[in-house]
Amino acid sequence: MLRYDKHLKEYSRRLRKEMTDAEKLLWSKIRGKQLKGFQVYRQKPLGRFVVDFYCPKANLVIELDGGQHYTEEMRTRDGSRDRYLVSVGLRVLRFSDREVFENLTAVLEKIWSIA
Repeated sequence: MLRYDKHLKEYSRRLRKEMTDAEKLLWSKIRGKQLKGFQVYRQKPLGRFVVDFYCPKANLVIELDGGQHYTEEMRTRDGSRDRYLVSVGLRVLRFSDREVFENLTAVLEKIWSIA
């Protein structure tokens, strides 16, 4: 596992309790080693960030973006975050909440093809 800022532990616990509907739906399809038998963690601290989903065996991070991610400020932050994650050897997949609700099968197929 990658190291993380210990201050994020409590924050990640809170995020797990307050998952969005899109996160809950995707989590129901990838939890319990449903992704090729790989363990997936939700709201996992990595470095100085908390990622939505993390699969260490596949070196994969999955991020779900709600409407707030489409502002210029959030795009900049997300870009910085993605560059960091890639620099430590992870692959990052981003999906919009809408994609999860409207085309879950395609989202799962994409995840499956990368993992």
